[in-house]
Amino acid sequence: MWRVWTLFDPRRTLIALFSFLFVLALVIHFILLSTDRFNWLDGPRKGPAVAGQMSPMPAPAAAPASK
Repeated sequence: MWRVWTLFDPRRTLIALFSFLFVLALVIHFILLSTDRFNWLDGPRKGPAVAGQMSPMPAPAAAPASK
């Protein structure tokens, strides 16, 4: 395993790794902030479309059309 560090400079490798992980964490947090369910800053929007989607009960079945 020690031979791997003879191929790569440890400081540059660790800086690149931490930079990538930091950017990945920022991307994940911004994706979560753009959703309605996981936006912890604004909270959920109060709208009829959102309330209906998160209902635990299934939607009622449509009545058959009579002719």
